[in-house]
Order: sequence, then structure tokens, then C-alpha cells
Amino acid sequence: MSTMEISKIDILNKKFSSSLLGYKKQDVEFFLQELADHMGVLSEERVELERSKRHLEEKLHEYKSREDLLKNTLVTTQKMTDDIKANAQKQAELIIRESQARSEDILRHAHKRLAQIHEDISELKKQRAHFEIKLRSMIESHLKLLDSQDEENLHLEETESKLKFLQKS
Repeated sequence: MSTMEISKIDILNKKFSSSLLGYKKQDVEFFLQELADHMGVLSEERVELERSKRHLEEKLHEYKSREDLLKNTLVTTQKMTDDIKANAQKQAELIIRESQARSEDILRHAHKRLAQIHEDISELKKQRAHFEIKLRSMIESHLKLLDSQDEENLHLEETESKLKFLQKS
């Protein structure tokens, strides 16, 4: 076919010049009618195919848009997931560092408190020893006082006894 487009109407309206030995007019017209019908069907099919093509191109464009949207959503979701993981990792590291620092502070405080308790125990032992020395000294002085009173009582008894003896005589 040439680049010129022929429609059903062009075929039906085509007139041929007659000649003495030409084709049978009825056969040519019948053939032209069949050709025109066939061209009409092809033209309608072409229009329908064009419409279908446009519809499919629109759908394809819509699907590509959806695909792009899904890809962007997946990329965004992956980035968000990576960000969440990174933030969670940072939070975990921060919590661990804070916990370690806190435990070190607690240990340092406990060691300090333990040292203070040892000092207190040592001081209490010194106070106890000092108290025991003072108590022992006090008891000894009281014993000496009692001993001296016993001696005095003994001396008084002897003197009384002598006095009684002297009185009897």
C-alpha cells in the first residue's frame, strides 16, 4: 500500500473508465464492495486498537507511577528502618555507657563507704580499748579503796579489840 490512506468511502466512490475489452463492471463493483467492507472492518479495528493502545498506555503509565511510588516508599521505609536501627543502637550504647558510669559510681561509693566503715570499726576498737583501760583503772582504784577500807576496818577492829581488852582489864 502507498502512504496514502484509503477509506471505505474512497473505495466505494472510486470510478473506473470503461473500455471495450475491460473488466466486467459487476465483478469490479462486487470486488470493490468486498474490499470496502474489509477496509471498513480494518479501519474500525484500527480505531479500536488505537483506543485500546491509549488505554493500555494509560494503565502502563499508572502502573509505572505506582511502581515508582512503591520504589520510593521502599527506599523511604528502608531509610527509616536504618535510621531506627541506628538510633536504637545509639540509645543502647548510651544506656550501656550510663549504666557503666553509674555502676562505677556505685562501686566507688561502696568502696568509700567500706573504707569509712573500716575506719569507724578501728576507731570503735580504740575507744573500746581506751574505755577498758579507764574501766580497769577505775576498778583497780576502787579495789585499792576497798582494800584500804578493809585495812582501815581491820585496823579499827584491832583498835576496838584493844580498847575492849583495855576496858575489860
